[in-house]
Amino acid sequence: MKNFLAFFLTLGLTAASAQGPLPMRPDAPSDLVRVGLTDNDTTAGGTARLCEQVTFSRGLRYGESEANVLDVATATTKADTPRPVLLFVTGDTFTGDRAAPELSRQIQDQAMCFAARNDMVGVRVNYRLAPSATWPAGATDVAAALSWVHGNIDLFNGDAREIVAVGYGAGAFHVATLLAHPELQTDRADVAAVVLVSGVYRAGKDASDSEKAYLGSDASQYNKRSVFPGILNVDVPIVLAWAADDSAGVTAQGETLKTTLCGAGHCPRSALLRSRDGIASAFGLDGSGDSLAEPTLLLVHQLEARGLP
Repeated sequence: MKNFLAFFLTLGLTAASAQGPLPMRPDAPSDLVRVGLTDNDTTAGGTARLCEQVTFSRGLRYGESEANVLDVATATTKADTPRPVLLFVTGDTFTGDRAAPELSRQIQDQAMCFAARNDMVGVRVNYRLAPSATWPAGATDVAAALSWVHGNIDLFNGDAREIVAVGYGAGAFHVATLLAHPELQTDRADVAAVVLVSGVYRAGKDASDSEKAYLGSDASQYNKRSVFPGILNVDVPIVLAWAADDSAGVTAQGETLKTTLCGAGHCPRSALLRSRDGIASAFGLDGSGDSLAEPTLLLVHQLEARGLP
């Protein structure tokens, strides 16, 4: 299944692009630290094995905060042509991941290496967390990271016209918020498509402590800070997914977003994942199986039908 998913992801993402040439870009940063994972990097998911022949450039700054850094993963063998970009924005909650930071990083590395080993460039975005950073800091950080990617990813043989943003958990809300709120968008922060996994898209009076830490304690502001109605105007293809083991609330969020988008004539591809213990399991890299495959293949067909150069 992994090979199948990799095949059509790589096939279809090359069809997505943005209009017009990119502006001049800076030279390669002089402080790039390129490190490849070794056999000492091991987790239950087999990070070392998945990351063979993958090179990481870590801690590249895209904004003013110490949290505004990103990692780039590329194959050690350079492709002949620029490669599509999978940009991962993850987070179990708005205040951080449930797992220890090192374990969370290794789980996310697996998804990055999946991209790199299948002729794509993987980018992981680190962003400011609640409670020190509140709405809309997550979305504006994603916008800044995308601007950095547009200006620099060709240094890693990536194609800025072919960016697919993958939002997971709280990251799904940040990606969707950026798309839904034009006032938060910056120059060169566009994407070709998005994948939203197990997000909360409109908090209610029963908001969790994590949601309150980011959105504030005043529930009367939640509708204004949700992805509605702006998400209905988004014109890029969307894959929407949640997991069988998600909470009833998260499942309802996904179902509501899907129903609303379909009602607006922009029905997303959707998938029910078998399990969700991290971004790696969402892509089936833990052996649990993967149900993003079929809707992602349909997304690829949609991108191809657009006929972008």
